[in-house]
Amino acid sequence: MADSPVPVRIRQLSDLLSRHNYRYYVLDDPEISDAEYDRLMLELRELERQHPEFVSEDSPTQRVGATPVESFGVVRHPVPLLSLGNAFDREELIAWHRRVTNLLDGRPFSMVCELKMDGLAVALVYEQGRLARGATRGDGTQGENITQNLRTMKSIPLTLQGDYPPRIEVRGEVYLTKAGFAALNEERARQGLPLYANPRNSAAGSVRQLDPRITAARPLAIYVYGVGWSEGGGEALPRTHWDMMAYCREVGFRVNPLSRRFDDIDTVAAFCESWIQGRHSLPYDADGVVVKVDSLNYQQQLGFVGREPRWAIAYKFPSVQGITKLIDIGVNVGRTGSLNPYAILEPVQVGGVTIRHAALHNEDDIRRKDIRIGDFVIVQRAGEVIPEVVGPVLSRRTGAELVAFSLPDRCPECGAAVVRPEGEAMAYCPNRACPAQGYELLKHFVSRGAMDIEGIGESLCAALLEKGLVGDVADIYALTSEQLESLERMGKKSAANVIDAIQRSRTRPLSNILFALGIRHVGAETAALLVEHLGSLDAIAASSMEALTAIPGIGPKLAESIFDYFHPTDGETESAGILLVDKLRRAGVVLAAEKPVARPTPLAGMEFVFTGRLDRLTRGSAEAMVKRLGARAAGNITKKTTHVVVGEEAGTKAERAAQLGIPQMSENEFLAFIDAARSA
Repeated sequence: MADSPVPVRIRQLSDLLSRHNYRYYVLDDPEISDAEYDRLMLELRELERQHPEFVSEDSPTQRVGATPVESFGVVRHPVPLLSLGNAFDREELIAWHRRVTNLLDGRPFSMVCELKMDGLAVALVYEQGRLARGATRGDGTQGENITQNLRTMKSIPLTLQGDYPPRIEVRGEVYLTKAGFAALNEERARQGLPLYANPRNSAAGSVRQLDPRITAARPLAIYVYGVGWSEGGGEALPRTHWDMMAYCREVGFRVNPLSRRFDDIDTVAAFCESWIQGRHSLPYDADGVVVKVDSLNYQQQLGFVGREPRWAIAYKFPSVQGITKLIDIGVNVGRTGSLNPYAILEPVQVGGVTIRHAALHNEDDIRRKDIRIGDFVIVQRAGEVIPEVVGPVLSRRTGAELVAFSLPDRCPECGAAVVRPEGEAMAYCPNRACPAQGYELLKHFVSRGAMDIEGIGESLCAALLEKGLVGDVADIYALTSEQLESLERMGKKSAANVIDAIQRSRTRPLSNILFALGIRHVGAETAALLVEHLGSLDAIAASSMEALTAIPGIGPKLAESIFDYFHPTDGETESAGILLVDKLRRAGVVLAAEKPVARPTPLAGMEFVFTGRLDRLTRGSAEAMVKRLGARAAGNITKKTTHVVVGEEAGTKAERAAQLGIPQMSENEFLAFIDAARSA
């Protein structure tokens, strides 16, 4: 993190991870390794854990993966396809086991270990035993409808056999074998077509073809790894993951025969470690081992933290590294003016991906690692996503390497003198009219977490700026259908859809508008906090430093950034931020916050603890019920606990509640209690 303030580093990591999410999940063209991606994600998660006030709704941790492309119909997943937490060594795996054991009050549990396939996750919905829909994971809550393509795969049953519920969703990983990948590339070479980088990209690209005949010609396969949900008759399904996989095999699905079930963490760790080298003998790519709590009742009790299940973890195999020459260090400019150095490399294959560029976090990090232009450097594609320059290979230095890198004194895009705020690791271009900042800000402004203007992506942003149709983000609201239709690849219907999306964005919530302005350090969470306490954009703009720092979660650095945005800087007669806000107002963007709706709080002052398995509710939904009525939901019994809800297989919490004389109730009694509170 170097010396960056927490919100700055969180924003940097969020922007970096979001960019690579897009390349990995949408473009199927990753630039870095999984392990480097995991390292950045771990850093972001840890920062957000320590500083939850800076967690924003658009953070990569709040989400899984990236937005589906628009070439296919969009499918919403009734139960989200979640991501997994990671363990990178035996100690972290044992620490996960210890946490689960504590959450289960010391009760023993079995675990199932499955190879983590490096392919494309899909969800298959069967209705009355027939394949009704197949979709990609997408962003976890919605994906692409690729039913017709999946129907071409012989390893996916079109109809189930035996007994099955009326509706069921089965989840699996579509992959391409190493031999199939080699044969596919040989055929592409004969046809003079570009070669695929690795089997994972080939599988994803094959499944996401608009022409199902292309998918049918590819040697794809699938292994099923879980059941997402079922309706009608689901109570008869097995209650352990191991038995559920046996059930899936019985009704017609392929299940990886290398999966194993163990009763203790030492044998689990040994199994995981055995595949670090053993994976090379597999006929397909695997980047880790997934470890799951076997009991589905325990899985339900353990629940989730954020978007990750507590009951599973991915043991990731060690990083893949390569050595190449650092040709140069480039600098690009972000939407807030940050100068971001990046490595320009001689192309090198690392983990099946050709790497030409790698992120360099900041000037201090480059100097700390003593990276010099001309060096041979170690490039790490750990766990298989974003490339990182680990450091120089000192033994290969010849003395011809250039001196240590220094950031330019002037912005490489607009020539403005670069500034570096005291105490920050990042340097900035202060020119708000910088074209590079304008492009990045425009992309941010139209994004889903901001103004959510569908149809305006990176290429259209670039075209709008290049043709002079927009000079700043407010100019979007002056666009006409005729102007859009004049652009390349923009037809009448597409132009009309964009204009409709622009019109809808005029009434976005004020917190989204504030976030869309791209104020340095202001994420979605901070924007919502400002609106909650100050109520209007005018009030935020007029606030003093003292008023801003008086808001819980707003520190001096963040307050200074907000204050500076709305007040003139050197050489300005009026703040550029105020001018932009006024322009948005004149364009019809609604800048008033809606009045908050008062929530009933009949349970104010109460604190509930839930223990054991609930049959009619999930733990999360039960906790949400009491929170909506003004109570707190806690994980452990303390002197503040007023009620304990006891489900089946309850542990020591129920005993402790009895010892302390805390009232206990069953799930049915709890639901009756909630109904009475709502009607009070």
